[in-house]
Amino acid sequence: MNKKDLHFLSVVEQGRLLRDRELSPVELTEAYLERTERLNSRLFAYITVTAERALEQARRAEEEIGRGEYRGPLHGIPIAVKDQMWTEGIRTTNASVLLRDFVPEEDATVISRIKEAGVVLLGKLNMSEFASGGRFMFPYGRTRNPWNTDYEPGSSSSGSGAAVAAGMCATSLGEDTSGSIRHPSSWCGVVGLRPTWGRVSRYGLMPIIWSMDQAGPMSRSVEDAAITLQPICRHDPKDPNTADVPVPDFRKALTGSLPMGSSGEELRVGVIRELTEDEQVTPEVRRAFLRAVEMLVDLGAEVEEVSVPLAPWARLIFYTHMYVEMPARYKEWMDERLTEFDYDQQVKFLTGSLVPGELYVKVQRLRTMLRRQVHDALGQFDVLTSPTMRVTAPRIRPNVMPASKEDSADLLVRGPDQTPTVPLSNVTAMNVPCGFAGPEAGGMPIGMQLIGRPFREDVILATAHAYEQATPWHRQRPEIFKA
Repeated sequence: MNKKDLHFLSVVEQGRLLRDRELSPVELTEAYLERTERLNSRLFAYITVTAERALEQARRAEEEIGRGEYRGPLHGIPIAVKDQMWTEGIRTTNASVLLRDFVPEEDATVISRIKEAGVVLLGKLNMSEFASGGRFMFPYGRTRNPWNTDYEPGSSSSGSGAAVAAGMCATSLGEDTSGSIRHPSSWCGVVGLRPTWGRVSRYGLMPIIWSMDQAGPMSRSVEDAAITLQPICRHDPKDPNTADVPVPDFRKALTGSLPMGSSGEELRVGVIRELTEDEQVTPEVRRAFLRAVEMLVDLGAEVEEVSVPLAPWARLIFYTHMYVEMPARYKEWMDERLTEFDYDQQVKFLTGSLVPGELYVKVQRLRTMLRRQVHDALGQFDVLTSPTMRVTAPRIRPNVMPASKEDSADLLVRGPDQTPTVPLSNVTAMNVPCGFAGPEAGGMPIGMQLIGRPFREDVILATAHAYEQATPWHRQRPEIFKA
């Protein structure tokens, strides 16, 4: 098999070839390392490439498979992870100069669990500083979108989205606090799933907001995401907030048809009115999303509009949490090393330190109201849906601070993403590609967001898989694939 063809294969296909010993883990790993060496200077998707370790792991996987000790569908698969996750013996920078020399002495739980599954770790992926969207300093390079390197890839798991889309790893792990898996997944045209808070251990995951941080898969297909998700889901004594609940076999839910609804009849899908209105999203995003909804109807879903009145304000509620919690979490560094942070980060820290307790309490009440609205909607519908992002990926431009209070307020309240409603409500959600913009908008990818009840990742995975199998979007490849 031509090495160039290997990058196009799904994890499912690669796993079958490795299991049947028609493909060597070493050969597959070498192919990804060669591609990464060729493309990373254009995309800046990786901060650290661990080539020697990866080849050693690949040789070990080849020996194990040769002895009949096959561990499962991730055994020998080359994966990369966001540089927010501790990796024993490998520097973990959180995309900050403050941590450029930090080498953890142990793995994050999600890393130890994918290692148990037999993966080959290619390296650590680029991201926004401290996973909170710094916009001025890019100490490890500014990640580019593989569909067009003049465009933004999304944040904060920018490297994860770009690397998966560009074929620089077979699958990846990102992290989602407000939407940092779903945002770059939408703009890079890949699948990204945020598990329910508590489904996946956060031990060794550098924190932003303790009640919202969550790691999850970013992959080129729904089935690959299900495979990547499976080993990281279970209770962890090191993280007391992980839920001790059953973990289903996520791949078994993927039949190519929509799942049955909880009533035993058709799947009921609620379109969130406030996140779909003309004034909320661009015309191209709305058109692509409504075509995707029509496909769900054709597949047998019962679709109606549903109102979540506070959804358009979720971004403001979320950022108030982040502005308050991050400076409290990193107070020592803020007091002693503030100027080493991205300038945008410095502003966030200093501003958040001034937020009065009375305002924070009000925002907590708003969060409770929003959560109640989302859970009420999920009591009526099996799945909620909206466009993942209000707009398609914009061109990369020099970043400047907002010119006025009005501009700052608009950025804080509106922004490009429609994702914060999910972590504020402690539910699960994913992005699935649903189309592309026209040439005037750069032909960039568009994503549909599917939101599910707590711990029902199987339902949104099955819904996304049925939609994916009926549409061509997951088979599209950016031009950089031809490089």
